[in-house]
Amino acid sequence: MYERHHYIAGKDVEGTSGRFGPIFNPSIGQQQGKVALASKAEVESAIAAAEAAFPAWSGTSVVKRARVLQNLVQILYREKDALAEALSMEHGKVFSDAQGDVQRGLKVAEFAQGIPHLLKGEYSDNVGGGIDMYSMRKPLGVVAGITPFNFPAMIPLWMSCMAIACGNTYVLKPSEKDPSVPMMLAKLWAEAGLPDGVFNVINGDKEAVDTICTDPRVKAVSFVGSTPIAQYVYSTATAHGKRCQAMGGAKNHMVVMPDADLDQVADALIGAAYGSAGERCMAISVAVPVGKQVADKMVEMLTPRVEALKVGHCMDMDAELGPLVTADHMAKVRGYLDLAEQEGSDVVVDGRNFKYNMQGYEDGYYLGGSLFDNVKPGMRSYREEIFGPTLQIVRAETFDDAIRLPTEHEFGNGTSIFTRDGDTARAYANNVEVGMVGVNVPIPVPLAFHTFGGWKSSAFGDINQHGMEGVRFYTKTKTVTQRWPTGIRSGAEFVIPTLNS
Repeated sequence: MYERHHYIAGKDVEGTSGRFGPIFNPSIGQQQGKVALASKAEVESAIAAAEAAFPAWSGTSVVKRARVLQNLVQILYREKDALAEALSMEHGKVFSDAQGDVQRGLKVAEFAQGIPHLLKGEYSDNVGGGIDMYSMRKPLGVVAGITPFNFPAMIPLWMSCMAIACGNTYVLKPSEKDPSVPMMLAKLWAEAGLPDGVFNVINGDKEAVDTICTDPRVKAVSFVGSTPIAQYVYSTATAHGKRCQAMGGAKNHMVVMPDADLDQVADALIGAAYGSAGERCMAISVAVPVGKQVADKMVEMLTPRVEALKVGHCMDMDAELGPLVTADHMAKVRGYLDLAEQEGSDVVVDGRNFKYNMQGYEDGYYLGGSLFDNVKPGMRSYREEIFGPTLQIVRAETFDDAIRLPTEHEFGNGTSIFTRDGDTARAYANNVEVGMVGVNVPIPVPLAFHTFGGWKSSAFGDINQHGMEGVRFYTKTKTVTQRWPTGIRSGAEFVIPTLNS
């Protein structure tokens, strides 16, 4: 039984609150460790360490900061498999998927290496009377990230790489369900040459979140998690004068047009709906076939593939999806599947009674893939995020009906359309009220040099994650107007300067 504590000012720090949370191995359904849950005072000590490190780090040349990121990238490539294995053992996602988790975070680290270029300001010379103007981007100070259980490598790297490259110091509060990878990242940052106190990890629960959101020394908070908590973090942080981006839940639709390649559609849906056991905010959880013929054929093609999904423990190299993260989450997902049936959905494939028969893994938190047809927009199981290995099919008669579903849904994270018609794809991409759109791409997660963020109840705040939006979130603009004496005096001026001369 191992323990995870905190990482503050370059050192492992043992928790003193006396409170711990369990860490489970989802593949076997047993507790394998425990994590210290920080008190308010312990969180404040991490913030104090970051505050003390800020003057020196923000004053470090942008080229030297870039070199730390360059070192980190090389170290992450070296340690990718070790990070992925640790991630799998606590989250439950299969090893290949965990490797992808690390890789997508690493891509943001690679993007952040270009921070000397990304931080370049604007310059205008001789705007009037020998006056020049220029702008520069300055770091905010101490910033914090509150990250979810489903991407314990990718999302901490998304946040911290951009924040630290911009000259901020950082406090990470990862999910208490799988804290080992964030603690490993802290050591890798140190190996890359990051000074003590610039990257700190504080493990905890609501007490830690509340401290981060209310402490005046924290200037910005980035959050990813469920919508109710995103709303809470956003309202609390902004009420205390902080900049905040809070990414919430999702109900991602894939529209399937009559001209779509249904073999391609089936491949896309199987991976996008059931990969990572559906525990992705960008998972496709709703398929919207247009027309009865398309719907019937799609269900016919999907049914045997869902039934044949290979569910296994996280290190089973033949498994396509692993267990869910905890017994409580498994029970929650199962409850939604019960609700979907009670509401009148047709149960095409039922994964609720799946049993993994490999010796030693019988108690793991496994569900098989489920497929529901004839789901209606008024059903609660459709309106809410299930976050498990299930796909709901909502049939549409026309393209207008299809585009209306994601547009009118409470969530607006991601969506995709499969079609061979460019006009249809263009109309969908332009008009659907969703933040990220894929055309013949099932999971439209932008690469690091673009920006990630949803609309409506999927995101709170005006600035998205990574890409140039990440630079804007973690910096503030300062504009300088300068004139050097020329020996010519024009006397006092009592009107607002117009710079017309």
